[in-house]
Order: sequence, then C-alpha cells, then structure tokens
Amino acid sequence: MATATLKPEFDEILPGVVADRRHFHEHPELAFEEIETAAYVTARLQELGVENIKTGVGGTGVTGIIRGECGDGNVVMLRADMDALPILEEVQADYTSKIDGKMHACGHDAHTAMLLGVARILMQHKADFKGAVKVLFQPAEEVPPGGAQAMIKDGALQDPQVDAAIGLHVAADSPAGRISWRVGPGSAGSDRFRVVIKGRGGHAARPQAAVDPVVIAAQTIMALQTLVARETDPMDGAVVSTTAVIAGDAFNVIPDTAEVRGTVRTISPETRERMAKRVPEIFRGIAETMGGEADVTWISGYPSIQNDALVTEIVRDAAVRIAGEENVVENPLGLGGEDFSYFSLEVPSCFFYCGTRNEERGIVWGHHHPKFDVEEEGFVNGMAVMATAAMDYLNAN
Repeated sequence: MATATLKPEFDEILPGVVADRRHFHEHPELAFEEIETAAYVTARLQELGVENIKTGVGGTGVTGIIRGECGDGNVVMLRADMDALPILEEVQADYTSKIDGKMHACGHDAHTAMLLGVARILMQHKADFKGAVKVLFQPAEEVPPGGAQAMIKDGALQDPQVDAAIGLHVAADSPAGRISWRVGPGSAGSDRFRVVIKGRGGHAARPQAAVDPVVIAAQTIMALQTLVARETDPMDGAVVSTTAVIAGDAFNVIPDTAEVRGTVRTISPETRERMAKRVPEIFRGIAETMGGEADVTWISGYPSIQNDALVTEIVRDAAVRIAGEENVVENPLGLGGEDFSYFSLEVPSCFFYCGTRNEERGIVWGHHHPKFDVEEEGFVNGMAVMATAAMDYLNAN
C-alpha cells in the first residue's frame, strides 16, 4: 500500500529546515573540510534519536539508521552532500556566507538540511514501515575523486547492507517544488585532461628556428572536436571542451611550452573509455607531427548516474501524489557530473531533482554562480517525495 502523503508534516517543520539550511549557508566548508557541518549534523541526529550514528566515514561523512517497527526488511539509503565551493558570494541576505571566498553555490546546504528534515519525519513514522532507512551525509561531491567512493570504501553501504539508494538535488532552472526524474543515465561521465606541450622557444620574428607549442595547441584543440563530430554516434552524446590554454608572457617570444586543460563529458561507458584513449593519442600525434611532444595527464572523474527503473518509478509515483501530475516531469539528459553515480553502480538507485527557482524574487542564477540562491518553499515537495518514496520502497519489499 502506498504511503499517505507526508506533505502537511513537512509544511509544519519547514521553518526548522530553513533555519538549518541558513546555518549551513553562513558557515560553508570545502571538500573534506566539513568538520563543523558534520558535527552539526551529528548533533541533530542524536537529538532525533537516530541509531548507530557513525562519524568520520570516508573522511568527514556521517551515517545513521532509522529502523522501522513493522518487521525486518530491506534497507534504503538516503543521501545528501555537504561541501561548499571556493566562490566569493554576491548574494545580499541575512544568511550570506560569513567566510570570504567560500560559498554554498550549488545547494548542498539545502540538501543537508532537507535530509535532516526527512530524518525527523521518518523518526515519527517508524511504526509505518518495515526494514530500515540509512541516512548518509557525504563530503566532497564537488572535487573528484569525491566523497562517495571514500564512504563506500569505508563500508557505508554495509552494516546493514543497503539494498537501494535515493538522492536529491535542487534545480535552479526549475520552478520551486517541481519534481523531475529520469530512468537510465541521469548524468554524464565527467573526466578532465591536463597537457603540457613541449616545443622549442625562440624569437617571434624567426618562427622557423623554433617549434611553436601555441600553434600545436591550436591545431590540437580543433582536432579534438572530431572526436565528437566524426567518431561518436550522434545518438549517444559527448562533449569535449578546452577550458584553459596557458603559454608565454611576452609579445615577441615563442615559449618553450604551452599547457592545455579541459573536460570530457560522456554518456555511455564505451564512449568514455574510447575518449580516455583518443584524447591523449590526438595530443601526442599532432605534437609529434609538428616537431614537439605532449605530456598528457588524464584525470578520471565521475561515471554517469544509472537510475534504476523500479526505484525511479516508486519516486515518480510518490512525486505525483505529493506535487500533482502537472508538477512532475521527465528530466532531459544533462552532461553535468555527480558522484552519486558511484552509489548507483553499487545498488539500484534513483537521483531526482526538486525545483528551487523563483523569478519573482530574483532567484534565477545558476549553480556555481556567485549569486546562486534557492527558494526554500520548494524544499517541502522534495523532502516529502524522498521520505514517501523510502517508505513505499521498504513496504513493497
């Protein structure tokens, strides 16, 4: 039997969730530095009576268990990330970051506060579900290799063994309270490259006596686009973006070296594997052809999220009951990276989105922007969907 909507209860506790979110926003901590955030989370979980609280998981991660009172059953994990970004905030509000150069510019403060709210309501409904809910507060989503892998290695999916996972992200481009979902790939594989092209410097007026690494870099940057345009199935999808070229510091000097940096986003594991081979080949091949050499560093990031059909259907069904059919939409595939993907490769999972945009209040800026903010009223639907879906999953298994 589907769980009755929990939305009225989340409406009631919203002021407390907002207070927690604003506390986190005022006190941002970067990846693997979330010491005070983790301590605050731990104290909240202790106040709620959550069992088996573990700290220091995967560095600064926190987990806890909420056991249902309707008998043994499966375990569903609910995840929030805690880290902020090294960005100087431009939002003018009572809760603006108190630490210059650090800001919650992606919404992880909201995720953490929302999961605390979910834990609060689930503790009040232990008599209504079987099995257990594991709440997981993760460090370092923003910086590969990220905190998810570290928590998994530290046993976060064991003791008790997790059978399914649900994650949530606020969405700056979606109206407050709108829920979006997707079956299958839910994000992109996200990798990076750093290349030092070695040439031979010289006078800019005598290029024939030099090997110009800037020209080699330019040729390579254009050639990289053929990896998408001519080597990738148009029905698949990939992006190769060169984001930095660093070379020289004088008008009349050809430098010895040029550094090129960029990112590669892919959907399928096969395309990701091919890109990891072909990007270095193109850099090295063109550099050698033009008389130089390329030292390539490939930095593996996150794989793509894989949303399980059954778990996602449970989330979607809960969302329709809570937000209404008109406010539940299928999410288009994007090429952002997200390390919830590591959980989705281990257990059946769903990663969904909750809108937090409010144009009337000027809350329109995108993630990672200095003016990013969230419409907190949108939290209610996100929390209610997560809690309801968790209970529905447990009672169905």
